[in-house]
Amino acid sequence: MDTSLASIHVLVTKLKEEMFSKEESFVSPSAYDTAWLAMIPHPVEHDTPLFKGCLEWLVDNQTEEGYWGESVNGDLPAIDALPATLACMAVLQKWGLGAKNIEKGLKFIHANMVEMLDDQRHHLPRWFCIVFPATIELAESSGLELKFCDHTKSLTADIYNQRQQILCKEEIVDKRLHLPLLAYLETFQSAKYHVDEETITKHLSEDGSLFQSPSATAQAYMSTRNQKCLEYLMSLVENCPNGVPQKYPMDEQLVQLIMVDQVQRLGLSDHFSNEIDYILRKVYRNYVVQEHSLQHNNRNFMAEKLYKDSLAFRLFRMQGYNISPWTFCWFLQDYEMLNHLEDNYGQFTSLLYSVYKATDLMFFGETEVDDARSFSRKMLQKISTTKNIHDDNIVIFPNLMKVVNRIEQELSTPWIARLDHLDHRMWIEQNKEGPVWIGKASFYRLSCVHNIGLMQLALEDYKSRQLTYRNELEELKRWSKKWGLTEMGFGREKTLYCYFAVSASTSLPHDSLIRLLAAKSAILITVADDFFDMRGSLEELHFLIEAINRWDGEGLSGPSKVIFDVLDDHVREITKTLVLHGKIDLTEDFRDLQKEQEEGIMNLVSLHFNQNPDASIDDSISEVKKLLEVKRNELLKHVFSDDDDDDFPNQWRSLHLSCFKVFQMLFNSGNLYDTEAELQSDIEKAIYVSPGYEFPKYLKPQTTFHAVPKGGNKMITARYVRHHGHAQLAIGTTTRSDLWSVIE
Repeated sequence: MDTSLASIHVLVTKLKEEMFSKEESFVSPSAYDTAWLAMIPHPVEHDTPLFKGCLEWLVDNQTEEGYWGESVNGDLPAIDALPATLACMAVLQKWGLGAKNIEKGLKFIHANMVEMLDDQRHHLPRWFCIVFPATIELAESSGLELKFCDHTKSLTADIYNQRQQILCKEEIVDKRLHLPLLAYLETFQSAKYHVDEETITKHLSEDGSLFQSPSATAQAYMSTRNQKCLEYLMSLVENCPNGVPQKYPMDEQLVQLIMVDQVQRLGLSDHFSNEIDYILRKVYRNYVVQEHSLQHNNRNFMAEKLYKDSLAFRLFRMQGYNISPWTFCWFLQDYEMLNHLEDNYGQFTSLLYSVYKATDLMFFGETEVDDARSFSRKMLQKISTTKNIHDDNIVIFPNLMKVVNRIEQELSTPWIARLDHLDHRMWIEQNKEGPVWIGKASFYRLSCVHNIGLMQLALEDYKSRQLTYRNELEELKRWSKKWGLTEMGFGREKTLYCYFAVSASTSLPHDSLIRLLAAKSAILITVADDFFDMRGSLEELHFLIEAINRWDGEGLSGPSKVIFDVLDDHVREITKTLVLHGKIDLTEDFRDLQKEQEEGIMNLVSLHFNQNPDASIDDSISEVKKLLEVKRNELLKHVFSDDDDDDFPNQWRSLHLSCFKVFQMLFNSGNLYDTEAELQSDIEKAIYVSPGYEFPKYLKPQTTFHAVPKGGNKMITARYVRHHGHAQLAIGTTTRSDLWSVIE
């Protein structure tokens, strides 16, 4: 086992142990909610907090820059850092603790508030407009001197006005698809809005929480001394001793599905196939029970449910589970929700994206999926056109604007026409922080330590694949040169392009033998295609066809003999090593109509046009598109469904899908072999150039995690440090930049 594979093996083992062997949440804690629990005084000893651990957590988890909360793009603090920092300072001030923390927090607020508010002032999320003014009032009432400049006062006045509009427009408890105002109970106290005890108690959940919000429930307890609220808070702290989350209890199944999705998008599913199967089987059992139920009573969490359902549908279908489209298409029958999504599409970017991606796996005849695709596509097109994004309702991705750019690409180039390997690279480069949730008053994400481990593994795994691909490509070049295919003197360069298409269309589970055989087939087909289109005379083509029919190359010469000899040897090689069971009829897409018409080449469009003289050429194109869509959906059903009567092996289903994706990639909007610059760039990214990835800066200094030294195969414990502005790892007292890690 070489060094790279040894490092990968060690990381996989560690991640399996830490991420998949424990039944616990992997989301980051919320400083804002933890602060509100730390606010609660002890019922007997009133001068001490009830939850001392929460107060200690605040002292220990301030960032080096002076704020509490999450970051954006692993660098700048997210806007939720403003209310979180104000709330944390107010709590420390209340208990007379952390004077240095407060000093650092005030410096951060004074240095950054104007810039952060200016950047967001025209598209501030609803939750921020409710929470932020309340935390200013809370900080000032605790005795903190904020000393805002005139420009800051002007900006905050605008936000106060927006809050007032929300409070006047919305009821304390309503049936809209976002959290009601009562879920922000802690903000009403500082805003001098009184909510009576009866209203609070009436809307407590069975677990004693107020809309599963720790901060609102903390205030509910301080206002009512309700025993059920206290029991909820005690359970929360017991289960989350290292800072409490934005929502409790978390939907653990949603967390696990997002973790599976992250693993797959990074190209790591082969390393965790057993763990993925276990999670999906467990979640699938719940979906089977509720499959025929379209009742969704809690409208406040409808967006989260739709996100989960669409994600689950896509993951289930990709694994071959028999899952009804109505498990996520139920929203089409909820006209109130449809109207809300259409009126507020900018708030639901990630949700609509998730729905759209689920429809990639549509089978023939699933009209409800087609309707969901049309609706989500229309909304995403609006988002990409208007750039109206303030996704404050559900799971989102960091680098949201990059995700919107990705959405634009997917709308023009669908999943079926993209190559898996390059998709994995994109996800590594653009989503180093992992997915995040929008909570009630801040962001929260998968545990940064676990996500760093996944990103380390993804980067090393990608580079390992590239090494494998380069070695196989060299072998393939030797094969092409041996048979004289590279010196044919006509047509397109074959070896590199064909191997790129085959290797990049799927992940590594297909072994080297399969990839090389498929690449050789592609090279041979390309050579023969160019010979028939560009070089061969009519007599030569007839001789070659006759030779193939009788399977005897006697009398052939020149390119005809080379093509026949390579074909003969290739078939013999395949026969020796592989036995194929079953057959899937694939129909190529002929979109480059004008060029082929000029060259006298017949395709489906021209055949339909010739057979239907009353139809226009546009009619023929439309009919062929419909036929290809039917065939595509039939293929997807063969690949992703276990209902077929045949015993076609899963690995061959996947290989057929890979081949189909290659054809779609090449002919989705034109032959990419004719666009040298773009294709060459993708080849470089797939085979030669390592992904660009920077070590996340949002980590708190001295964060510990695991790494593997270069040249070693043993996991060690290291600490994240900052050294002259650069991220490095430290072991003991020595700073080491030669460790195997994402800082390379």
